[in-house]
Amino acid sequence: MSGTSGGHGTAGGHPVRARRHVGRLILARHGQTAHNASGRLQGQVDIPLNERGRAQARALARTIAHQDVDLIVSSPLQRALATAEACGAAAGLPVLTDPALIERGFGRWEGLSGDEIRARWPREHEAWRSHLEVPGLDIEVRADVARRFADRCRSLLSEHPGMTVLVVAHGAAITLGISAMIGLDPSSRGIAGLENCHRSVLEPLAADPSGQQLRLLAHNLAPDPED
Repeated sequence: MSGTSGGHGTAGGHPVRARRHVGRLILARHGQTAHNASGRLQGQVDIPLNERGRAQARALARTIAHQDVDLIVSSPLQRALATAEACGAAAGLPVLTDPALIERGFGRWEGLSGDEIRARWPREHEAWRSHLEVPGLDIEVRADVARRFADRCRSLLSEHPGMTVLVVAHGAAITLGISAMIGLDPSSRGIAGLENCHRSVLEPLAADPSGQQLRLLAHNLAPDPED
């Protein structure tokens, strides 16, 4: 995990706030991009926020400023990082980046619309819509995404006990990671996705001394409305 440029902190030297509870994880999806608006599959293509996405990031930042967040960690892709930096500025915290939080890779489908994918790979598209794995196109396996994302989230909680950690990342990675952390099969349909700049909240499950399983307190929360 590393700090971003522009004076942001690093894992060993950033300011933290007082510990209050057993730990809490807030997972937020980035703001809208042009690919989101046009229905194109982004994956790991590094797309910036559009104007609406920047406004969504500001709205999320106003909410996060009142959440007593101790640590902010982001995917290094610029759409997530810009969203996280807005939150960091509002909360007075540096932003760290971690490649384990990057979006699921969609291989040869990245940048394409659903209609384009269906026209060129009809059988594979149907399998994908049925939540089956699609080999041969460099699409990252759901279970692998769930494992890398969930493992990093668990380690963030264990490395920073009693703190509230905000992770800013991506729709597929977050929902697959949540499935793994609450004990669902990431290969199944699992939970519904997050809208742009919406967030989910999890805490360690007290009945699980291993710290591997979390409980989902809230899902797909919109930013708080302006006063």
